[in-house]
Amino acid sequence: MNMKSTWMLGMMLAAVTVNAQVPRSQKTDWLVSPVAQKATITETGKDIVLANGLVQRKFRTQPNLACYDYLNLVTGQQLLRAVKPEARVTVNGRTLNVGGLRGQKENAYLQPEWLDGFTAGESDFRYIRHTESALKPRVNWKGAYWAANRNQPTGRQIEFYYESAAPEAKGVTVIVSYAIYDGLPLIAKWVTVQNKSGADVTVNGIVHEILGMVEEESAVVGTPEKLKKPQGIYFETNYAFNNAMNYPVSDQTSHWKLDSSYTSQVNYDYGTPCLFEAYPDKVTAVNLENGESMTSPATWELLMDGDDRERRGLAVRKMYRTIAPWTTGNPIFMHLVSKNDQEVRTAVDQCAATGYEALILSFGSHVNMEDTAAANIARWKSLSDYAHAKGILIGGYSLFSSRRISDKDDVINPATGKPGGAFFGNAPCFGSEWGLAYRDKIKYFIKQTGFDIWENDGPYPGDVCASTTHPGHKDLHDSQWRQMEIQKELYRSLNEQGVYVNAPDWYFLDGTNKIALGYREVNFSLSRDQQKILNRQNIYDGTWAKTPSMGWGFVPLTKYQGGGPEAVLEPLNEHLDDYRQLMFQYYGSGVQACYRGPRLYDTDATKAVVKDMVTWYKKYRNILNADVIHLRRADARDWDGILHADPQGKEKGFLILYNPLKTAITRTIRVPLYYTGLTATAKVSANGTAPKSYTLNRDYTIDMAVTLAPESYNWWVIQ
Repeated sequence: MNMKSTWMLGMMLAAVTVNAQVPRSQKTDWLVSPVAQKATITETGKDIVLANGLVQRKFRTQPNLACYDYLNLVTGQQLLRAVKPEARVTVNGRTLNVGGLRGQKENAYLQPEWLDGFTAGESDFRYIRHTESALKPRVNWKGAYWAANRNQPTGRQIEFYYESAAPEAKGVTVIVSYAIYDGLPLIAKWVTVQNKSGADVTVNGIVHEILGMVEEESAVVGTPEKLKKPQGIYFETNYAFNNAMNYPVSDQTSHWKLDSSYTSQVNYDYGTPCLFEAYPDKVTAVNLENGESMTSPATWELLMDGDDRERRGLAVRKMYRTIAPWTTGNPIFMHLVSKNDQEVRTAVDQCAATGYEALILSFGSHVNMEDTAAANIARWKSLSDYAHAKGILIGGYSLFSSRRISDKDDVINPATGKPGGAFFGNAPCFGSEWGLAYRDKIKYFIKQTGFDIWENDGPYPGDVCASTTHPGHKDLHDSQWRQMEIQKELYRSLNEQGVYVNAPDWYFLDGTNKIALGYREVNFSLSRDQQKILNRQNIYDGTWAKTPSMGWGFVPLTKYQGGGPEAVLEPLNEHLDDYRQLMFQYYGSGVQACYRGPRLYDTDATKAVVKDMVTWYKKYRNILNADVIHLRRADARDWDGILHADPQGKEKGFLILYNPLKTAITRTIRVPLYYTGLTATAKVSANGTAPKSYTLNRDYTIDMAVTLAPESYNWWVIQ
């Protein structure tokens, strides 16, 4: 056998070996079937092992604690090539490793038998003990609104305690915490620094995760920006912002770095991005008084078993449904534009009459949640009581950022020493007197009035502030950290009171419920026909990494951002076909839209349309809130559509197809049913008619021949 044929045979055998470990049966696929094995933490000799049947992480405890094994139990992929510190903290200006072992010379791979020859650093924080417990909920959610999942996640949690002999760290304890979840290949990690030194301590930084990872690709030349990052793991933290409506763009803590100790890598300049570190880089000096502690952001690490975009998105969506169940909350709400109290009562009555569940006083309405005067509180308490008596939740809109308050209270630009240059140009500092008062006023207003929903526009977007006089932070170095903590505490506290929170930034893991799908506001001044296509594109694009309940859309009942009569639905009774289709598009996708205007209906015919659509949605609510399988994106040239899939539900699938053309079309649509859990046959009912049976192809698809009427929308229930 020549060298070429030997190489080809080796590659074939390697492919067979790896692929054989990927689940080929829906019974063993965690995205289709529940995983019976629970998370465990076991101690064996010098090792501590976290495992749940999907992921395994092993730690050696002597002579210091270090992670040496991070294994995807589904694929057999080992993620680590080198031992690194468990964390790194900078205390009183000195940077110290937390845990980890020294002595590894070859960093391309790691053999466990090498560990006995490794040593601990003299000044490193040394492991002293650990505790473990059942997984603790991060937010004690108490929402009473409709939600697809009301259960908090389960699993196990462990805390490793460390101390250092370095004089700068005397009296400082570092706690490295891990959580491993049931039913997901998911581990979370965070670090706490406790000051028991008897004096103030300055924490200049916490790097709460450091992983020497196996590289994704090797290139002799090429910069880190052009090389692919490891794809076998997905990272997400609760320190994300910038109004992108998208996590990867919002992420503030993930850093892919070069590893100079990896001297056997192929890249000539040691430029392979294979060292992952997690930390917020604008937090450079936080003062801790004696007895105080500081906890880093948490990083959730979700192991992936392939490159398929849909499967990776499903994994992230299942993670959210599990670890942040409040994000599955999805009440049906109206966005009311009101001028007086009577319009609020009328809108409440219309919500109750049509099956709506909530009313939000929109921007431009007459609610002012910053007004805590007794008269204003009494006024809105009365309206809240009226809504509750009708079974309707009520809430309001309030703007924090993207507004100017004063030179004293605005974010101070470190480059100029003056206001200006913030994310929104001018913005208040959350640590200013005004910012702290804003937080307190919102809490007071909601508690006193009984409001159920808070729509917080312009939440804290990460602005740093160079002021040294604001009471909520010391100076530039801790300004982002302190403001972030204020914002997150506000969201968590409201969530734990049962308040539903809409906020156009990525604070989901600290208690917010919903964010925008992603849109351009001026598009809502375009014609209704254009909006239909653009809305479907937004829905399609906005549900790859978000569940339907995590995003909201927009339907301008009245004029918004310009446009003429062709852009709005009022008078509603004159545009019933458009009104019905826009509701179908959003309700059918599981995405709630802001129906913004003074009323939901203007005639009995309009009322009947709204009530009919809400009744239809509620009938299929569970499956319509299930994950979206993306079939074809709207382009106004041919059909487009989505499929909902819920392998544990009564309805396993829900197919929606659109024909935007002015002529009928006949197509054979290949419908992928793998994630519905169906294996042999599928019963498919078109628009509520008698079902037709299909035999699944070997790839879990069915081929459906359909004729779609001109400019139509169509639906099929799959069981």
